[in-house]
Amino acid sequence: MPEDKRSEFMLAYQPCHEPFVRYCSALAYGKMDVQDLMQDVLLGAFQRFDTIRKKDELLHYLIRAAKNRAISTWRVQRRSADVSEQQMARLKERGASAETLIDAQILYGAIDKLPADQRDALVLFEVSGLSMAEIAVIHNSTEGAVKVRVSRARAAVRTMLQGRARPVHAGMLHTLTSFML
Repeated sequence: MPEDKRSEFMLAYQPCHEPFVRYCSALAYGKMDVQDLMQDVLLGAFQRFDTIRKKDELLHYLIRAAKNRAISTWRVQRRSADVSEQQMARLKERGASAETLIDAQILYGAIDKLPADQRDALVLFEVSGLSMAEIAVIHNSTEGAVKVRVSRARAAVRTMLQGRARPVHAGMLHTLTSFML
């Protein structure tokens, strides 16, 4: 039985892996260790896998669980310079240039200033690559509302990044997360 559960979980998780990694990387950036977040969420999901009714929507479950886990962790521990340094080292190991590291800090700093609903929608769309319809299901919202959130988030990030000698564009968010996989 345990082997069947493990196989069933892995089969359900496989298509979720890349968007889940991207979401966790963006969510945890500068605040906590991505690997710890992912492992905590995946362990919990595996343990509760039998109780998950819509196994075809495992990604939605994982994203909600990651967000809740991150919020709980942030309440206990505020920003940590060590975590940021670990993430910067991880980016550097994967070939990120010094400019890319600076862009990452600036871009994620701007995203961190967004209201929670806009930040979450932007990360799910730009980083995780989910569709507006999928995000609407996760947020228990309409597709139109998600489009508005993403649009407003992009505009706010653009405004925050204006006036820089070397502009950082919001589209770079997806590029930066490729280094985090």
